Amino acid sequence: MARAALPVISADSGLSRYLDEIRRFPMLDPDEEFMLAKSWQEKGDRDAAHQLVTSHLRLVAKIAMGYRGYGLPIGEVISEGNVGLMQAVKRFDPDKGFRLATYAMWWIRAAIQEYILRSWSLVKMGTTANQKKLFFNLRKAKSQISALDDGDLRPDQVASIAKKLGVTEEDVVSMNRRLSGDASLNSPLRGDEADSSEWQDWLVDESASQESVLAESEEMDNRRGALKQAMNVLNDRERRIFEARKLAEEPITLEELSTEFGVSRERVRQIEVRAFEKVQQAVRASVARLEAGHAALA
Repeated sequence: MARAALPVISADSGLSRYLDEIRRFPMLDPDEEFMLAKSWQEKGDRDAAHQLVTSHLRLVAKIAMGYRGYGLPIGEVISEGNVGLMQAVKRFDPDKGFRLATYAMWWIRAAIQEYILRSWSLVKMGTTANQKKLFFNLRKAKSQISALDDGDLRPDQVASIAKKLGVTEEDVVSMNRRLSGDASLNSPLRGDEADSSEWQDWLVDESASQESVLAESEEMDNRRGALKQAMNVLNDRERRIFEARKLAEEPITLEELSTEFGVSRERVRQIEVRAFEKVQQAVRASVARLEAGHAALA
């Protein structure tokens, strides 16, 4: 039987129709899921993989809805989440004893967050893990301390958020201003008629030159490429643990990973340390080769 194409959100159909379509795909009970996963894993059964994907499209949509505040088309956010789901199905091992949804959630979130980071020109891809955490958690942190107004935060609010998220106060101020940048530039600075100044009247172009931006972009691309290449030295288990512990917005606990892989927490910690060391060595070697190549061209 031919596999039906995955439903997509189009300008004509809209979100409501898409949600109606994906609800038609049946949910799987644990035994059905296990047998389909084994059929895909052992026989490469594409029909089985298709059923695993379609039965979890609702999970992707639910997770994607949590990222609607970033000003990106929800259809594209869902599509990126679906890509993450497919990656999860491809790598899923049913013999580990946990459900596909538990495993797939991490891949779906990672795919969506990577898409958001790529799409937001205001966010530098070379930022640290803590700065990425700040990007995705600043709104929540502000709401927890009732700092919901636009504009700069008070010093005490900045200090509180910086401490909570493990970043510098300068990072909090900078990110808050960036995330507030979608307000209309024609909005008045004050509510009274005596002062008709608008936000755009006070803007100063402090951006770097195009040459600097290009150089920084190339440097970030080199770093991402070096990390991606370095991770090829890891096996599947090492990669999963490394990404979950070092690259995730909210790192997974040792306890969760020990359950996922059926080993002790200490064993997971040892694998994490070993994977980190292997990636460090591979990155150093990659950077050394790159520098040697530049030196040869100089």
